[in-house]
Amino acid sequence: METIKIQGTEDTPKIILDSENEVMEISGRSLPEDVSAFYEPVLNWLNEYAENPNKKTIFNFKLTYFNTASSKLLLDILMKLEEMHENGNDILIRWHYPEDDEDMEEAGEEYADIVDVPFEQVGYSA
Repeated sequence: METIKIQGTEDTPKIILDSENEVMEISGRSLPEDVSAFYEPVLNWLNEYAENPNKKTIFNFKLTYFNTASSKLLLDILMKLEEMHENGNDILIRWHYPEDDEDMEEAGEEYADIVDVPFEQVGYSA
């Protein structure tokens, strides 16, 4: 399966989707101009990955900021992971947030309430 690596910018997150090395991560700031176009390759990759996933999938979110438009696409990603979990796959979502950022911590808690997937909140010092 092809690996996706997108370098982060001021407005777009860094994305690594590498099933071979078991690295799946979205990190940085997410406020792309065309959020649907930006995240479309991610959702397409996940759809393909779901057909033959690794024994265990750990998906890391390490966002420092995301806008409202991005929040919808992040939910789409989480829903895809939930669908994989419901199909009997071993899925873990790790939501990393700066310890002093209550908004990002709460965002993780809200997502954890929405999707039925094992979810870990991981605070770190910025």
